[in-house]
Amino acid sequence: METTNSRELALVTGASSGIGYELAAVFAKEGYDLIIVSETDEILSAANGLRAFGGNVFPVRADLTEFQGVHALLEQIGAQERPLAAAALNAGIGHGGKFAETELMAELDVIKLNVISTVHLAKHIVQGMKQDRHGGKILFTASIAATLPGSYSAVYNASKAFVHSFAEALHYELKEYGISVTALMPGPTDTNFFHRAGMDDTKAAVSEKDDPAIVARQGFDALMAGKDQIIAGSFKTKAMNMGNDLLPESVKAKMHADMAKPGSASGVSTKARE
Repeated sequence: METTNSRELALVTGASSGIGYELAAVFAKEGYDLIIVSETDEILSAANGLRAFGGNVFPVRADLTEFQGVHALLEQIGAQERPLAAAALNAGIGHGGKFAETELMAELDVIKLNVISTVHLAKHIVQGMKQDRHGGKILFTASIAATLPGSYSAVYNASKAFVHSFAEALHYELKEYGISVTALMPGPTDTNFFHRAGMDDTKAAVSEKDDPAIVARQGFDALMAGKDQIIAGSFKTKAMNMGNDLLPESVKAKMHADMAKPGSASGVSTKARE
């Protein structure tokens, strides 16, 4: 196995499962040491799995919805005493349902994790990369949800619209420092997102989804190529995004409602659910 100092260092948040774990796996396979973070002990078993790809893996259990959690992660990054070559700010959650009826604290947690912690971490990462003068690469996991009014997941879609806009702005701003920024824009992906968001009974949850490993690989490749964004996943997802560019917001709001409305899963055939 290569020593720590012979490999560049990458950070992946939300890395215990799903797209985050697959991103971490790609980074490891491509020769990076890893700092990985999640709020649960699952990050420890994820680290054990990732070590099989070679290199060093440093798991951090931290709740990034809280400032203390972000600072704990930043301390762990600093403890490595070497620069981050890349960061995948992937951690995110959703919360489904009618906005008038959903729990306020759950919606605020979506904003804390998807928006506030993303900005908080990005500020320190960008300043560190700029100070080190070695450039760097930052991947933000947004979503094609960023292009749709999020009927029945209003706060989540709005949070991803923020992340997408933020990433595109930084892509332009940071070029002069040799820092490349990419927005990863997946469609519905086969992760535990919908279950955690309380959306098990929606059409979106039971419909066919993209493979997170494919999404992660496409995101990594786009990051390495210096692209500003990548619509990741299947051809169906890419076609969906092209349609979003042409449709008025009112039509897209209804389309999203058809997929995300509580109880909409009852209209999906058994074959589609399998």
